[in-house]
Amino acid sequence: MRALTFSEYGPASVLEVADVPEPHAGPGHIRIRVRASGLTPSDCHLRSGRFRDIAPLRLPHVLGMDAAGMVDEVGTGVTGIRPGDEVFGIVEVAELGGANAEYAVLAAWARKPDALSWEQAGGAAGNVETATRALDRLRVGTGTTLLIEGAAGGVGTVAAQLAAARGATVIGTAGAQNHTFLAGLGATPTTYGPGLGERVGALAPDGVDAVLDCAGSGSLPALVELAGSPDRVVTIADMNAAKYGVHHTRSAGPGADPQAVEGLTAAAALAGQGRFTVPVAAAFTLENAAAAHRLSETGHARGKIVFIL
Repeated sequence: MRALTFSEYGPASVLEVADVPEPHAGPGHIRIRVRASGLTPSDCHLRSGRFRDIAPLRLPHVLGMDAAGMVDEVGTGVTGIRPGDEVFGIVEVAELGGANAEYAVLAAWARKPDALSWEQAGGAAGNVETATRALDRLRVGTGTTLLIEGAAGGVGTVAAQLAAARGATVIGTAGAQNHTFLAGLGATPTTYGPGLGERVGALAPDGVDAVLDCAGSGSLPALVELAGSPDRVVTIADMNAAKYGVHHTRSAGPGADPQAVEGLTAAAALAGQGRFTVPVAAAFTLENAAAAHRLSETGHARGKIVFIL
C-alpha cells in the first residue's frame, strides 16, 4: 500500500510516499480503507527527531495517529461492526503502523456521523481523545470556568466545544484574527501574551477553575497564577511542565485508555446534534506532505491539518 514514511530524521523534505506492507486487523481491532487522516504536531516532532532519545523509532516509520474510512477487516472479538461501515478512530502507532496510508488498523473507533465530512472525521479522533483526557483530569463540568491557552488550534477547538457541551464556561486565547472564529465554537475569546491576567479577570471576575494549555508558548507561570494552583493546569504542549508542578498529558495509546471509545462516541453524538464540528485548517494529498508539515510547524494553523486519500 501507499504510505507516508521517512527513513531518516530531519526536516519535512525527508518525507516520502512509499510502498509498504499492508497491516491487518488482529484480535480486538479493525482495518479501514482510509479516506482521510490527520496530522498532529507530534508527527512533526517524531519526524524531526525531537523525541529520538526518549522514543526511538524503527525506521522507516509510517506517520499518523487518526483516520476515517470504511471498514474492510474485522478482528476476532470485535462485535457491532462489519465491513462497509464508516468509522473514525485511532491507531496504536508503535504496534500497528501509522494512519497516513491507504489502510490503517484502528484500536479505538466510533461510527462516523453524517454531520462530519471525511476530512473532518479523519482529523477528529486524536484531538477528541486528547481533549477528553485533559478535560477529565481537570474535572471540567457544569459550572466550571475553563481557560484554554491556544484555543484556535486542533486540540483547542475540540476542547472548547467538548467543554461547552459539558456545561462549562470557556475562555480561549488566540490572535485577534481568530476571535470571531472562537466565538462561533462557544468560547469567549481574548488575546494571549502580556496582560493576560487582567484580560481574563475582566471576563471572569470570580476567577478560572481550570486551565488547559494547548500552545506550549512558555506561559505556564502566568497560567498557574491564574488557576491558583498547578494541579488545576494541564498542558499538552509544554515540555517544561514538571518545573512548574503542572501535569503534561501525552497519549499512552487507545489500548491503554479504556475511555478513548467513550470520548469518540460522545463526540460523534454531539456532531449528530449539531453541537460539535472539526474545523479543518487545510487538506493535502500524501504527495504534498512536506507542505502540510511546514504549515503545522508554523503553529498558526486554525484547526486540524488533514490528508485526503
